[in-house]
Amino acid sequence: MSTELRTVSGMRPTGPLHLGHYFGVLKNWIALQEREEAYFFVADWHALTSDYADPSRIRHNIAEMVKDWVAAGLDPQKCVIFRQSAVKEHGELSLLLSMITPVSWLERNPTYKEQQQQITNKDLGNAGFLCYPVLMAADILMYRPHGVPVGEDQLPHLELTREIARRFNGFYGPFFPEPQAMLTPAAKCPGLDGRKMSKSYNNGIFLSDSFADIEPKVRGMFTDPARLRKSDPGNPDVCNLFPYHVLLTGPEQRAEIRRGCASAQLGCVECKKIFLKNLEAFLGPLRERRAALDARPGAVEEILSQGNEQARAFAVTTMAHVRQKMGL
Repeated sequence: MSTELRTVSGMRPTGPLHLGHYFGVLKNWIALQEREEAYFFVADWHALTSDYADPSRIRHNIAEMVKDWVAAGLDPQKCVIFRQSAVKEHGELSLLLSMITPVSWLERNPTYKEQQQQITNKDLGNAGFLCYPVLMAADILMYRPHGVPVGEDQLPHLELTREIARRFNGFYGPFFPEPQAMLTPAAKCPGLDGRKMSKSYNNGIFLSDSFADIEPKVRGMFTDPARLRKSDPGNPDVCNLFPYHVLLTGPEQRAEIRRGCASAQLGCVECKKIFLKNLEAFLGPLRERRAALDARPGAVEEILSQGNEQARAFAVTTMAHVRQKMGL
């Protein structure tokens, strides 16, 4: 049983990443790479569970997502960045774990039920979608981590991973640690229209956006719905813009913005200009790192090739132990 500080997490390549991804996931990953052995993977097999009918964008999305990761601050010299499907051992472990996973465990998964009801434009009756949590368990357990960074909505998936690990250990003897949830504090990143920021709603500010892309988005952004004129006092606690000042503005300036809004001394136009200035300062280093990648043809392939090799070396060792324990 491993006792090393090791973590693993992944993300599906379904499109460009936005500020919600950065503050909700990537910021935590960047901190983890500084203090733990960290494995971060592009979950392209997971993308196929729902996009199997038209996978034409997956390859493009893989490259763009890796660029977003590195631009945000992930360092291939400090963490392992790899592609799930390039490490075939993930598929083998998923198959072996499926042998010991009761179907009832998968059918009771709340995420499975919710998405079956909510996603009506795709047929999610495929076995791959039902077995998504087993593949996720294989992705995690392959690297025998002590913890997994997750949001609260992912806790049922992680608990199922822990149950599968316990079941394996019960049948074949101790091997897989039961990874603990490393809860990621939820960062409030509302979309431009007040709903949750989402690629499907087209209401996001993306990490790859240029200033020309961002400026009109911010100008049209919803603010306090009750504040119709500048002379009306505002309420930062219900304003759609103020959560971004919490994330991007220093405490002194943020306090000034709160006072100015509540006293009607600061209008929404001026408030958006402050946000634009701070957002540009934040995105500047990301754009520089992304431009450096774009200037090196094959850079993404190099990063993934290196990461795939590192991940595969670990996975080969894990699977040798798994086969031995299962008598294969």
